[in-house]
Amino acid sequence: MGWGRMLFLGNVGQQLDISDLTGAIDEMQDVVRENLDTDLQQAQSIQQLKNENRELKLYLATLVRLLVAKGVLKQEEIETAVRAIDAG
Repeated sequence: MGWGRMLFLGNVGQQLDISDLTGAIDEMQDVVRENLDTDLQQAQSIQQLKNENRELKLYLATLVRLLVAKGVLKQEEIETAVRAIDAG
């Protein structure tokens, strides 16, 4: 690609340069598409994890409330455990 090819081959050289550039552009577009696909898949995975995390928090809160209501655990024990976890 370049002036040498155009000077020696004229129009054919110019067409070869254009073809080379078109190929390079196509390759770059493929890379961009692959990156976008990867980004989309990662975003979907992150959203799925967030949803699962939210659901697990709900289950945990419900379980803790049930255990406190049934007298299996005391509220103070839960608070102590939470403080220990937050401190760690």
